[in-house]
Amino acid sequence: MRIDIVSIFPEYLAPLELSLVGKAREAGIVDIRVHDLREFATDKHRSVDDTPYGGGPGMVMLPEPWGAALDAIRASVKQPPVLVIPSPSGYQFDQEAAAEVSDIEHVVIACGRYEGIDSRVAEHYAGRDDWAGVREYSIGDYVLAGGEAAALAMVEAAVRLKPGVLGNADSAVDDSFSKVDGAALEGPVFTRPPAWRNLEVPDVLLSGDHARIDAWRRQQAEERTRARRPDLPNP
Repeated sequence: MRIDIVSIFPEYLAPLELSLVGKAREAGIVDIRVHDLREFATDKHRSVDDTPYGGGPGMVMLPEPWGAALDAIRASVKQPPVLVIPSPSGYQFDQEAAAEVSDIEHVVIACGRYEGIDSRVAEHYAGRDDWAGVREYSIGDYVLAGGEAAALAMVEAAVRLKPGVLGNADSAVDDSFSKVDGAALEGPVFTRPPAWRNLEVPDVLLSGDHARIDAWRRQQAEERTRARRPDLPNP
């Protein structure tokens, strides 16, 4: 899998060299390349934004540098990429979307700033035959200063689902939103010591009875889902 990320703050993406994603890069499971959008600006000030047509607050990112950056990335590969644009007005990026992105061979993530990227960029690349589509995703019902934090979240969510990234592949199966036992949240987890600051591990987890343990975990997951996320389906 290859992931290209375009940003005016490429240093923001440095955490992708760490932890599971960093190890996946070292192992050759994923190829992540970060690009500075300002390198594709054409004026002496390396401008990437201007005032919005129609008035209003804030600035809008210019289409010209984005077009130059995306065309340069496209010219470097044979496989048509999918363009992903983090946006608070995008479709919800959930576990299902992470799995879909994980299956894409080449993803290009365009990290907008200010009021966003000129909408003609998404329209243009959605209509090109040498691209495999455009997807705008929101990681939550809130607004960030830019797309970089969203890109970090989406890349980690997708890459950890690639075979060979997790030490134990069953970890992904047991995740919240995994849909194995419905869309329930994952229940509480415990490790050593059996007692800590007058709080004890539930006896059932020490019983060795795996049927009882599975039933307890399922019950805890369902109760947590009802309490914290009543909007989610619950078995």
